[in-house]
Amino acid sequence: MRMLFAAVAALAFSLPAVAADTKVNLTGDNTKITFVGVKPDGKHDGGFKKLDGTATVTDGNLETLKIEVNIDTDSLYSDEPSGKLTGHLKSADFFGVKDNPKATFKSTKVEKGDKTYTITGDLTMLGVTKPITFEMKTEMERSMFYTAFTFTLKRKEFGMTFGGNTINDDVIVNVTVGQPLKKR
Repeated sequence: MRMLFAAVAALAFSLPAVAADTKVNLTGDNTKITFVGVKPDGKHDGGFKKLDGTATVTDGNLETLKIEVNIDTDSLYSDEPSGKLTGHLKSADFFGVKDNPKATFKSTKVEKGDKTYTITGDLTMLGVTKPITFEMKTEMERSMFYTAFTFTLKRKEFGMTFGGNTINDDVIVNVTVGQPLKKR
């Protein structure tokens, strides 16, 4: 899911160009992956607390951005306070965390647009790999930078068919990367 080159993007925009790679470690502390699932009687929010990965850019050129992220699916949480929904989402009906302890994302292409960058990469969940594409937005506020992007996944394409049509196939995924900027 994405995700996660914000730190590199902010560094690339805020630091002078250098002739080496700039690499940022992505963790659950600086990267948030959340999702929204919808069904006829409402919606549920959730996300993942643990992930690791890197975002690397060469010579300050964001078109060279490479992102690799591993998401710990057992760190999944939901907004339902009893924990019953979280347990069900971890079951074989959805993420099957026992047999699929990781979901991964690896970028394959970055394209510069007028005001944004479009990132394409491969997302693997439940043993199924699908290409996804999203636009990156980066903002800086005082001593912090934030990068965010949103995309929609079709859960059934990854084998999450529980509930048939009583649960919306589209799941909205939000990724935010934020971190204090280092003083020059």
